[in-house]
Amino acid sequence: MCASLRCPRLSAVALVLAVPLVATRASAQIDSTRADSLRRPTGLGTVVVTAQRRAESAQRTGVALSALTGTQLAERGVVSPFDLQRVVPSLEIEPAFGGGQPQYRLRGIGFNDYASNNSSTVGVYQDQVALPFPVQTQGLLFDVARVEVLRGPQGTLYGRNSTGGAINVVSQSPVNRREGSLQVGGGSFGAFDAEAIGNLPITSTLLARLSVATQQGGGWQRNRLTRESLGDRDQRALRAQVAWTPTLASRVKLIGRVEQDRGDAQGLLLFRDLATRGGAGATIPADVSSRNTGWALRPAFANILGVDASRKPGRDNRAGGLTVEASHTRRAFTVASVTAWQTFRRREIGDWDASASAESDEAFYDDIRVFSQELRIASRDSARFEWLGGVYAAREALDARFYSDFTDVPGLGAAARTQYGQRASVAALFGQVGLPLSAVWRLVGGVRMEYEHRQLDGLTTGFIAPAVTFVPPTNRSLLTRLPSATLAFEYRPSSRTLAWVGVNRGIKSGGFTAYNTTNVAQLAAFAPERVDALEVGAKLQPTRSLRVNAATYLYDYRDQQVLSTVYDNVSRGPIGRIANAKRSRVLGMETEVVWEPARGVEIAPFAAVTGGTFREFFTTDAQASVAAGREVQRDFSGERLPIPRVSLGGAATITRVLRSQLWRAQLSASYRDTQQASRVIFSPQYDLPSYTLVNATLTWQRASSPFTVELWARNLTGRQYDITRNFFLNAQVAAAGAPRTVGVRIRVSDTSR
Repeated sequence: MCASLRCPRLSAVALVLAVPLVATRASAQIDSTRADSLRRPTGLGTVVVTAQRRAESAQRTGVALSALTGTQLAERGVVSPFDLQRVVPSLEIEPAFGGGQPQYRLRGIGFNDYASNNSSTVGVYQDQVALPFPVQTQGLLFDVARVEVLRGPQGTLYGRNSTGGAINVVSQSPVNRREGSLQVGGGSFGAFDAEAIGNLPITSTLLARLSVATQQGGGWQRNRLTRESLGDRDQRALRAQVAWTPTLASRVKLIGRVEQDRGDAQGLLLFRDLATRGGAGATIPADVSSRNTGWALRPAFANILGVDASRKPGRDNRAGGLTVEASHTRRAFTVASVTAWQTFRRREIGDWDASASAESDEAFYDDIRVFSQELRIASRDSARFEWLGGVYAAREALDARFYSDFTDVPGLGAAARTQYGQRASVAALFGQVGLPLSAVWRLVGGVRMEYEHRQLDGLTTGFIAPAVTFVPPTNRSLLTRLPSATLAFEYRPSSRTLAWVGVNRGIKSGGFTAYNTTNVAQLAAFAPERVDALEVGAKLQPTRSLRVNAATYLYDYRDQQVLSTVYDNVSRGPIGRIANAKRSRVLGMETEVVWEPARGVEIAPFAAVTGGTFREFFTTDAQASVAAGREVQRDFSGERLPIPRVSLGGAATITRVLRSQLWRAQLSASYRDTQQASRVIFSPQYDLPSYTLVNATLTWQRASSPFTVELWARNLTGRQYDITRNFFLNAQVAAAGAPRTVGVRIRVSDTSR
């Protein structure tokens, strides 16, 4: 038995349940409302979501989901999608090699790929618009109304299919009042952030809203040799919205956004000694501090990239988007249209050997263009018999170049380039109905048919100087045409009780492995994957002050897309290739609780347990291939899926009004269990140890004052931990989590009718 502060699984919960903290609402008016509510009887508020394409209470939605308001996100330190995994059960997000390519996993359903061209198992949506390339999803979260995380296969209500789930980011819409706020903050390592919001009713039917945000500084890493810092942020974002309501039944909203990220990349650390294979052959000891890293650009490679040789690892990414939402409501139905244009330009340089040796210095040059159109017709929100039908179409274009400097690697000794284009056309029909069977029973059924054609154009890879072509320009194509569906029975005996049992089929399209390669066989398309899910869930609110949501699930996984390898005779080692595991299985359960034991006190823990195994999977054994000096195949049936089995977390909050001053304190914590690395590629030394993170906020505001002051701390206990572990050729590297950081944030708000 372990003491509670030393047992990581118990310490997260103990800290959440034991300590109070603080933050405040987004405006003076809202803060005043919060203060008044302390004098009324306790009771949990209602969060309205649009997870099923209609406005309804999250507690009346027969889907396993977590919904967090913009205020809750700010209190818990969520400023980017990456941070969501600390506050949502069963969600993990890993940056590939510490870079800007996020890898999402929900309930163990995930996809590992550091290239830019493939879709995620978890669909990410910004204001109803799908972001089909994961690299598009790492922008700032600002002026957000809420974030909804739906767990389980999705498809019959959404423009794109997904096997893991969906993350919906919903921005604050223009409102019919003058409103403005300015927020500035600073923190450890020179961090600075600012956000400004202005809302203006131009006429009684025309509303406008402008939101801008920036994050700067905060670089906590340092070069192990020169002590130069790394990791400063330099992100800016702007969102402009205009909403026009020409009649009570019609609404048009225009959303434009621009984002830029010119910040440093995250450096990697060496968790094992690196015997450099070039130059003098010196050995670099493994890093002891999680803040240490290393980098350098060879002048000749910098010249190829067109950058200065002194440049740090970093990004120069730009994103833009324009969305037109239109809806018209008749007596019995509503017609809605969402039209979107998106662009994304990726220019990212990383050092994957974490040293000055030129063993794996990497650069991505990607240009993305997406057009999408969704048209839906649905019953009114108040209808007893609910129905929805829709069509979705999209065209996606990616032009990519991927550079690698292997000059100091024996047997390679040169810089390599891989370039290609990818085009995709998507068309889908989808629909869902909710049919009352009796006063307490309801049947939900949906179906979707998607047609997707992907074309890989002219992929070629080889050395730059001397010029050697390993793979001449090669084309590949793939057609995905598979149905997905859902069928569920819901039991609603009262307004405070909802239970359901359902089966759901989700599809994720196939794709292409787009890495450096010497083997044309590596370019064979990998097949679509399919998840058949059985889920039993319940949402209960036995009293006004207690809410319990829980679900258990069993997934039958077919053709799971897994990062495997092929043996490369040039580098004499494994190189990545995405393969299909014929059968896998995932089993788990999760629960979320919100409890208000007294006025102004809220405790909200969550827990999830997930496990999975390969049932039928025969592929290359990377470790055995290296030892044998040739490709070795092995049966991995029975091996565990690389999923952390247990995740715990939650928040404890106390709010008090003392002498006309509002004080709010919040402590949040999250625990992530040990994550076994995939034995398809990795040995046990790549397993990620468990860790617990604790965050805190304390907020003060004088009654009726427009000013709010917030003190915050992230990773309060200063825990050293790794987010990922990997290898690239000779380097064994990890992306470390951030150390303890503290800061202050001041907000001034003004609202007038």
